[in-house]
Amino acid sequence: MTPAFWENRRVLITGHTGFKGSWLALWLDRLGAQVTGYALAPVNAPNLFELAGVGSHVQSVFADIGHLDSVRNAIRDTCPEIVFHLAAQSLVRESYRAPVDTLATNIMGTANLLEAVRTSNSIRAVVVVTSDKCYENREQQAGYRETDPMGGHDPYSSSKGAAELVASSYRRSFFDTPESPAIATARAGNVIGGGDFAADRLLPDCVRALAQGQSVSIRNPDSTRPWQFVLEPLAGYLTLAERLVLGGRAYAEPWNFGPSEDETYSVRWLCERFASVLADCSGTHLELQVATNPGRHYEAQFLRLDIAKARQRLHWQPALTVDDAVSMTASWYAEYLNGGDLLELTLTQIEQYQSFVPRLGA
Repeated sequence: MTPAFWENRRVLITGHTGFKGSWLALWLDRLGAQVTGYALAPVNAPNLFELAGVGSHVQSVFADIGHLDSVRNAIRDTCPEIVFHLAAQSLVRESYRAPVDTLATNIMGTANLLEAVRTSNSIRAVVVVTSDKCYENREQQAGYRETDPMGGHDPYSSSKGAAELVASSYRRSFFDTPESPAIATARAGNVIGGGDFAADRLLPDCVRALAQGQSVSIRNPDSTRPWQFVLEPLAGYLTLAERLVLGGRAYAEPWNFGPSEDETYSVRWLCERFASVLADCSGTHLELQVATNPGRHYEAQFLRLDIAKARQRLHWQPALTVDDAVSMTASWYAEYLNGGDLLELTLTQIEQYQSFVPRLGA
């Protein structure tokens, strides 16, 4: 990633009020980009967007990704050069509760964004963020590659596989000339970091339990996931966007961004390590309990990404270990529990992480 590339770049982020979107908005603002966010206003409290004052650093358009005319108007009014599409319903268990809403947001929201891009003369690159769960899960130990088939057992996973197909269709049908915007998709692993307060997510559940003086029940403790600190995939998205602008259609493909192959750990390990580091940071103890009933809905047991393509062609690679990610995440939540300055800490962690970025591809 080249920080100077982003100076005065006009960037649109859909979903900028969410967890990853808020981190990305603050990072791009720090890099000197002119950032506009398009999203629904946050409805749950607490949330990173408000805790870190993201709204004071970027221009916000509060509207639904499901409204095509609103998306078109936002693009027309702001004339972005680069678009990061993160707006989504991002929870597996919520997709079981509201499958139609999940499918509408994640599939038609992607179609609306790309349809609006068709009418823009300013956009040069679009990064559509999907998920590692877009793959047809075969419960295999080997990491999934970008050429593996799309699938999805649950509504969330299938919606992300479908979003990949929508992006591929638009790329081949409407963005197939050298003058067209370059459209790529990004599939990240399970992201952890400060400011995630979503329901039914592992570390946010731990923080809520700690704040309420309760124990936390762990579902599926032996499931493995490609855990990574939030800035890792964001660095991948930024690197990819640069390549799309500078190299065009040569990079207009799907890309995996995950931890190193030897950095995949179980749910149990992550919770125990997080609880231990959080206790050191905050001086409080979190009691963990393994669930006797993990729930009636299917969740994948094994999930791993193959990141060889991003290493070789983007010269991107993880800068942190999973243990680093846990430590940075725990320190953020300790500051939150102690009433500290969360904007300052978030920007500090961005600066700390960015010091690693020049090493990427070295």
